[in-house]
Formats: sequence, structure tokens, C-alpha cells
Amino acid sequence: MIPPQILKKVKRIEITSRGLVNNLFGGEYHSAFKGRGMTFSDVREYQPGDDIRLIDWNVTARANSPFIKVFEEERELTVYLLVDISASGDFGTEVYIKREIGAEIASVLGFSAIKNNDKVGLILFSEIIEKYLKPKKGKTHVLRVIRELLYRKPI
Repeated sequence: MIPPQILKKVKRIEITSRGLVNNLFGGEYHSAFKGRGMTFSDVREYQPGDDIRLIDWNVTARANSPFIKVFEEERELTVYLLVDISASGDFGTEVYIKREIGAEIASVLGFSAIKNNDKVGLILFSEIIEKYLKPKKGKTHVLRVIRELLYRKPI
């Protein structure tokens, strides 16, 4: 059973980080790859107004009518959050300890990732890897990541 104070912290971090994600990171998502960022998906018949540079000349020659290439974007990324949960995380001020600040930073990055339809994974480590969460999409998964960050103590 999860203590109520942990659930309260998770909810507060979710609300804070959602505001940061919506206000600070809006429109700032850029791909690291140059070029079109698309892969070939299918062909369809040419319609007036289509870009003539996309005409598939091989299919057009076989069908005796113009066909264009259809592409789909490759934008799904996987974000891994690697967080140190050693005993040094218990140091801080009266208001915040390093573990809570790390959880807030990780939650901002996690919510930013799911807003861009990316997967989020988690690796918690101290001297060894303590916990590994496979990358998944969705708000509930990011909330689980935050809970693990706040609740997990080193072995």
C-alpha cells in the first residue's frame, strides 16, 4: 500500500510539471535528424494540387495514370530517465531534498515526452541498478515513474 503523503506528493508534482510542460516546452520539440523524417508508406492516385515531386514514376508507367508516394512520419522517441537514488539524495533544505527535486525534473521531462507521444522508461540506480521500468506511453505510466522516484529507497 502506498502511503497517502506519497500520493499527495505525486499529485502536486503532476500539477506543477503539467503547467511547465504546457507553458515552457510548447513548440520546442525538434528532431535530432535532418531531412524529411519520413518513411515510404504507400502509393495513391494523383489528385490535383499534389506535389509533383512525389510522383512514383515506376507505378505511373505501369498503371498509365499518375500515382504519388505517401509517407508517414517517424517521430516516436524513447526517453530514459536515469536517476541516482543513493543516500546522497536525502540531503537538502527544509523545503526540498534532492530526491524530490530529481522527481520534479524527471516528471517535467516525462510529461513533455508523453505530450509528444514518446515512450518513457526509468532506471533507478545507486551502486547497482535498483529498478528498471520498460518504456511505455501514457499518463498513468509517468505517474508510476514519479511514484517510484519518491517511494523507492536504495537497497
